[in-house]
Amino acid sequence: MKIPGCTKGSHTDEAPKVEPQAPKPSPNVNLTMTSDQGATETYSSLSRTTGAATPTIASSAPAEPIPPAAEEEDDPSVPVTPGTICRRKGCGKSFVSDEVSRGDGEESVCTYHPLPPIFHEGSKGYLCCKRRVLEFDEFLKIGGCKQGRHLFAPKEKEAKTEEFIDCRVDHYQTPAEVHVSVFAKQTDKDRSVVQIETDKIHLDLYFQGTKRFRRSIDLFGPVNPEASSFKYFGTKVELTLKKQDNRSWALLEKTDRQVPVNLTFGVGGRTGTIGAKEIILDDENASKIRS
Repeated sequence: MKIPGCTKGSHTDEAPKVEPQAPKPSPNVNLTMTSDQGATETYSSLSRTTGAATPTIASSAPAEPIPPAAEEEDDPSVPVTPGTICRRKGCGKSFVSDEVSRGDGEESVCTYHPLPPIFHEGSKGYLCCKRRVLEFDEFLKIGGCKQGRHLFAPKEKEAKTEEFIDCRVDHYQTPAEVHVSVFAKQTDKDRSVVQIETDKIHLDLYFQGTKRFRRSIDLFGPVNPEASSFKYFGTKVELTLKKQDNRSWALLEKTDRQVPVNLTFGVGGRTGTIGAKEIILDDENASKIRS
């Protein structure tokens, strides 16, 4: 009733006139007339493509039935607190004891709706039965259409196989620290683990569902685990590693190949550093520069 009109015009108390439209002939059918010696006219519908009569055949293939959804089952081994409401739709009974609610008596019978509710144009009901009502209070009173066992403690479903994914790891450094960013969105803080050791970091990050990222990185140089820290953000995990010797790191991860010495601190590139005014080298790299 609140939907506004879509056309403008003058007010009137007369109903709008609707002109009937002439039926359009089918583009694929022609009507032909034939006459015999008795002056009898016969009309038939012929196809344009073949010229033969095209009878209409109704499809007799039955529709495939929708497979029923798997229903949850109660786990009798799980203890239930008295007063717990049955989880099945339309039941509403409370748990009394294992003998009463899980036994063989009348109180152990659950009358419920196996399918979800449906709300359509003001009517309310369940997909599993035909009754429909308009008031919400009446909807809550619709009795179940199927009988079974109560559901107080559902059985645990089999755990799905974990899916290991790869996350981008980037870093930059200052003369005293190395900042590592692991780009991982919506990390589960309660299950994830980040460990910082002197020469290694361990990342074990969990995400929603079954996704998981796990990696261990051998660091290019030693760090101070007690002075290092990490923090979870909405789109990444940030690690701040405190260097032990204040030398420049050519890479984040230790490697056996020969790595050139960084002479300046820059802001571009994955191995660049930010904020320093001069390079700080250890004795080995300093000797290479002097030679």
